Amino acid sequence: MSEVYATRRTRLRERSNASGSATALVSRPANVRYLAGAAPQGAVLLLGKHEDVLVCAGPPDERAGDGRPDETLTLHTLTGPGGDPAVAAAGLAEAQGADSLAVEEHHLTVARHRAIGSVAPRLRLGDVGGAVEQLRIVKDEEEISALRIGAEIADQALGELLESILVGRTERHLALELERRLVDHGADGPAFATSVATGPNAGRRCHRPTDRRVEEGDFLSVCLGATYRGYRCEIGRTFVIGTSPAEWQIELYDLVFAAQRAGRESLAPGAAYRDVDRAARQVLDSAGYGSGLAALTGHGVGLEIHEDPQIAPAAMGKLDACVPVTVEPGVHLPGRGGVRIDDTLVVRPEADGGPELLTITTKELLAL
Repeated sequence: MSEVYATRRTRLRERSNASGSATALVSRPANVRYLAGAAPQGAVLLLGKHEDVLVCAGPPDERAGDGRPDETLTLHTLTGPGGDPAVAAAGLAEAQGADSLAVEEHHLTVARHRAIGSVAPRLRLGDVGGAVEQLRIVKDEEEISALRIGAEIADQALGELLESILVGRTERHLALELERRLVDHGADGPAFATSVATGPNAGRRCHRPTDRRVEEGDFLSVCLGATYRGYRCEIGRTFVIGTSPAEWQIELYDLVFAAQRAGRESLAPGAAYRDVDRAARQVLDSAGYGSGLAALTGHGVGLEIHEDPQIAPAAMGKLDACVPVTVEPGVHLPGRGGVRIDDTLVVRPEADGGPELLTITTKELLAL
């Protein structure tokens, strides 16, 4: 993996040099991990003139899931408590003879930016912008493999829950059980706070579980994800509690399923982000649900659960191959409930079979 991290850092250094900065300071944790293999608490990465340095507030942990720093990096640990690795890294850059330093202005606070300028006054500070986030959009096969395993873990945890007795149990209890099952099956932990929504709560985006109990006739919406080796995926499904769903539940489910399928089928290298969003959104809009739809139909996933690209109406850009994204349309009817269906997929060309579905739990409307 050392060669992988070195190649990533070289690509960032080329972008930094092209913008006029001889060195770069990366402080956003996910970006540090992408370039260094690990992101210990508070650590920053300095791409220096003569060497690349991982600057840490203390000795890195070696807990499972936290990653391991690239062994070719120089490790610099602050000796005293209360020091700021970003400020220390700026001092190292100046000591290496750099005259400029590109920082992640979108991540640094104003106070930290000022402190960097104070400790290294001869450095001309620039902005690396979202360069690392742009590099992270297209995943290599090692990253996709981690996402694939995370998806398998999430599928397994969800499948086991569906085999248990659900009626009478609270949303909060079910969410906690799902998160325990994720860890039991090898996940680093949940990719985000697990959402379980029943009855009138079902179909609500990012619903926070309550003490409402599952009842016969409810819609039950579940959205969960696993983190594996730092990479995060997600899956969302909706079910009916009881022997047979009501007619309105079948109709609403079929509609959301059709929208989600349209979005999935539009994923291809070269497809515009907004066109993928439109494919799913117009199915729901034409049925009269346009005003209550979420701001986006999907998003990229990886070291963070929400990454670029954004699959949204005004999003600019086109998909590349090997970009993992979610497709997650949903409809919520206030007071009644709703449906949300969410998959993680990897964009692949038609010659390779089209989009690769990572989350494979059935999307059939099951009565539990």
